[in-house]
Amino acid sequence: MSIGMILRPLLSALLLLLVLWPELFTPVFAPLAPNGGPVIYARATLLSLSLSHLGLVFVASLAATVVAVTLAIFVTRPVGASFRPLSRTVANMGQTFPPVAVLALAVPVLGFGPGPTLVALFLYGLLPIFENAMTALSNLPAATMEAARGLGLTRWQRLIRVELPLALPVTLTGIRLSAVIALGTATIGSTVAARTLGEVIIAGLLTNNTAFVLQGGLIVGLFAVLIYDALVQLERYLARRTGTANTPKSMP
Repeated sequence: MSIGMILRPLLSALLLLLVLWPELFTPVFAPLAPNGGPVIYARATLLSLSLSHLGLVFVASLAATVVAVTLAIFVTRPVGASFRPLSRTVANMGQTFPPVAVLALAVPVLGFGPGPTLVALFLYGLLPIFENAMTALSNLPAATMEAARGLGLTRWQRLIRVELPLALPVTLTGIRLSAVIALGTATIGSTVAARTLGEVIIAGLLTNNTAFVLQGGLIVGLFAVLIYDALVQLERYLARRTGTANTPKSMP
């Protein structure tokens, strides 16, 4: 039995207990709380904050995936090849601006709430997805593409039936990186009234309550590790299906 097969259920169980029954960990966090102060964050349930946090990450990652893959398809066609340098510049701009700066610029336009956080996560997630999708679509096996043409498939049919399936494992690597980055970055959304697990961390920093900081950080970290590993397993499966040689590493 591999270490990964042991760690996955253990980490999943720990995450469920922290989110659903955090009071079970009171003895663990009590030494980190200030004297007479609360040990477990109770202003909102950790379950509701976790679901809201994951929801923001999912929506932003989905939007970034749709835009980035569409742009990668366009610049890998003959008609869009000349726009490749410009598209790279646009995608890089998303990571040039710090998320905090994006929030500051978006709040006057979108107001407080999830809107500015979604914009920041979307812009920050574009680059890894776009670069991976463009690389995958630009390096498809020539023999496979020639065979697809020989079968009489149209450009649209080749894209849907051949190119995108072959490019999916590498594209998913970019999505994985983008999602994990978004999981951590989403915590700052609480500074503009978005409901995320950053609310717990910020409350701990404001009240000098290390127990709160550890609770929020630990849950975000566990989500990141488990989602990262799940996407790696999916990449491996897709790589085997498409015959891709290089597969990503997960828990051994």
